[in-house]
Amino acid sequence: MEQFIVEQIKYGLKYLPLNLAKYPFIKKHSRQTEQQRKKEFLCGVCHPTDNYAQIREANIGWIRIDITKPPLDADGNVTEDFLEFKKKAQGYADNGIKVMAVTPYPRAYFANGVDVRTPEGEEILRRDARFMVTELQGIVGGFQITNEMGMPHFTLPLNMKEAVRYIGIQLEAMYPVKGDILIGYNSAGPQADLHSFIKPYHKYCDYIGIDMYLGCFDSLPGFFFMFDAMLDYLWAMTRKPIIIMEFGYISDGHPVPANEKKKILEGYGVSDENDAKANIERFVENLPSVMKDHVKNVCKNDPGRYFNLIFRSDLTNHLYKELPAITKIPGYDHTPQGQAKFYEHILMHFYKKEYMIGAFVYCYADSRACHICGQHDCPTETRWGLVDIQGNPKPSYYAVKKVFGTIRWLVKVEGK
Repeated sequence: MEQFIVEQIKYGLKYLPLNLAKYPFIKKHSRQTEQQRKKEFLCGVCHPTDNYAQIREANIGWIRIDITKPPLDADGNVTEDFLEFKKKAQGYADNGIKVMAVTPYPRAYFANGVDVRTPEGEEILRRDARFMVTELQGIVGGFQITNEMGMPHFTLPLNMKEAVRYIGIQLEAMYPVKGDILIGYNSAGPQADLHSFIKPYHKYCDYIGIDMYLGCFDSLPGFFFMFDAMLDYLWAMTRKPIIIMEFGYISDGHPVPANEKKKILEGYGVSDENDAKANIERFVENLPSVMKDHVKNVCKNDPGRYFNLIFRSDLTNHLYKELPAITKIPGYDHTPQGQAKFYEHILMHFYKKEYMIGAFVYCYADSRACHICGQHDCPTETRWGLVDIQGNPKPSYYAVKKVFGTIRWLVKVEGK
């Protein structure tokens, strides 16, 4: 996550009621939330493995995966990528696990030569949306329209208003033919501008999603009240059922001493951060290829922005492969036990919010390399899993199993 999320949280908190319990005149549920919660509370996980039995054993009923490329080519033929996705989703469906499918990011269309800002591009979006929701009937249980619009590396080359239309066109196209499939979108943090601009399309939404990561990014602590603040705010603003589409806690990571940071910088050909600033283009060229590409993409190849992104945002944690001492929720260390303790506390708290209809843990398995910087020993994007790289359950697996099991039992009891 970028400094962008931190700024959104700070912005949103200025306007949030910290706890809806303090505002008894605000209704905490709706007919729409009540109907969904009688059916089920979505107990989900992101980026699953294909160990269906292990997933089910953890009382996980939903998984969330991406459709990475447009489903149809320029001639309207089904692509191999989509057929592969359909096969993958069918595997989960056949094993009793529901699928939340994330539709392609804007950049996937531009890579295919489709400018979604044009009338022709918009019609292709409508065509593809209708195709996906009809073709995947009985296979997927829900669609999330793209991901975290407003986050630069997901949104580009669109601006926010263009991104809103990108989402809205797909929601509108899916709505008449969606059947029982849930459709909605998500935001990174409170993202007030996104939710405000997209209100005309809320009538097509079965849910509004939000992604939240506290105590894991930048040099900032996290506090549980911030979950309440952001979730309550989103409900008060939209009055739509809320799903937390991504949330989690890192199970490993620690501060890196100054002398080790110096060695890392020297490995990239500079003596210190001032030297890096003076020779920023050469410094970026020496970075791991994945991180170099990320920096150039987010900064739109503008060297004048490189230094601040690398050294004044949470990308610094990637560079030094660290989690600063302050970067945690007090009382919840970045250890396997601290991660498990986090889930035991927060999952039932989500369920008790009457306007919430689901939660997707990020994520199921640890990663071999960080997708932001490419380093295998960067804790920020490699140690989120409920299971390790070999698929062995961590303490958090058993914590999630316990709480999701309780939630699923409560749904059955309270739904009668």
